[in-house]
Amino acid sequence: MSTENVVIFKERKDQIHRKGKEPFEISCNKESLAGAVSQRACVFCGSRVVLYPIADALHLVHGPIGCAAYTWDIRGALSSGPTLHRLSFSTDLQEKDVIFGGEAKLYRALVELIDRHSPKAAFVYSTCIVGIIGDDLESVCKRVSQEKGIPVIPVQSEGFKGNKREGYHAACSAMFRLIGTGDTTGISPLSVNILGDFNLAGEIWIIRDYFKRMGIETVANITGDGRVEEIRRAHGAALNVVQCSGATMDLAKMMKDAYGIPFQRVSYFGVEDMAESLYTVARFFSGKDPEIMGRTRELVKEELSVLYPQLQKYREALEGKKAAIYVGGAFKAFSLVKAFRILGMKVVLVGSQTGTEEDYQELHEITDDGTIIVDDSNPLELSSFLKEKEVDVFVGGVKERPIAYKLGVGFCDHNHERKEPLEGFVGMLNFAKEVYISAVSPVWRFVPRKTGRKYH
Repeated sequence: MSTENVVIFKERKDQIHRKGKEPFEISCNKESLAGAVSQRACVFCGSRVVLYPIADALHLVHGPIGCAAYTWDIRGALSSGPTLHRLSFSTDLQEKDVIFGGEAKLYRALVELIDRHSPKAAFVYSTCIVGIIGDDLESVCKRVSQEKGIPVIPVQSEGFKGNKREGYHAACSAMFRLIGTGDTTGISPLSVNILGDFNLAGEIWIIRDYFKRMGIETVANITGDGRVEEIRRAHGAALNVVQCSGATMDLAKMMKDAYGIPFQRVSYFGVEDMAESLYTVARFFSGKDPEIMGRTRELVKEELSVLYPQLQKYREALEGKKAAIYVGGAFKAFSLVKAFRILGMKVVLVGSQTGTEEDYQELHEITDDGTIIVDDSNPLELSSFLKEKEVDVFVGGVKERPIAYKLGVGFCDHNHERKEPLEGFVGMLNFAKEVYISAVSPVWRFVPRKTGRKYH
């Protein structure tokens, strides 16, 4: 099946939309096409990336060693204290364990690791093989929790159960078992929990500082630079602010139902969304503190007075260049479209792994005619679209980087492995610098699409 001059699988046609030709309609939130080498991760990986940044917890993967190895240190999630999360532990199930069961091995592993590392809690991840052989994680975790006096929580994350989004739900369900078990004494009436930020390159520290300058207390980081005791008392906060809506929105809804805590969707990427996120929180608390909006305006004014003059030189060099976006959550893509506009660039391709129909409808409304909107894409499609649109810079994650470089396209890592913060006002400046360096590098003069040589 062909969309324009790009050959795609006919089963994928309804997950690709070109704005301007037909009324908006897209299929999403469905299982990946078998054999298409989807860019998505599995349920287990989805749960692992959400819980992994809780720094003082033990993270034990119950399954073959490959599952733990694949997700070891999977995010650049920094910690201001303990670094237990950066160690990867596995029960390393073998053939005999598959035949006779792995519960005894899991019990021994938990006891040994808790004695050795003294974690504040332990998360035990179920993998595909565990779901098949039927090990009872719940009973083993309950037994160890009683013996060791810490929460030991099973994460029902068998990879075959669905896609990455199911993993997010499994992680939220596991964390919810911690919430409500801690003391909320002394929490300010102007307080928030930061949900869905993984503290890549220390970004959550930037956001916490903004809130502090506004006069707001941050009760818990969920999950970047997270601490078990903070999560246990998170139900004492007045508001949940949800950054990565796909990853932690389920938890926000659980907390609203159980504890009546309202939530707001926010984004810390780009100038417009960062400022609006701060104003959204300030408006929520303006009834309790009439001066909070004034402090917030002063904060934004101060940051923009430094940022805008520096952005102009990058805009002059990037004006008219074309960008493609393929990220995990669609909510992040909204901010990136706006950020590229500030830089004078045109977004010609945008997609995500886990977007909903509402997410794609919003992308359709804020993008230009001719923009390709794609759900759960694969390397074949992404490569074809990048060549067709003659993209100058591609924003994605670790799995998209090889696609860009093989095609001679500049790349910006906006997901797991980045070392520079891209959130906040300073993050917008870092983003502009990275896009500039990638897009105008002289090396692209020698790639096949510039020289006329064939790809091999």
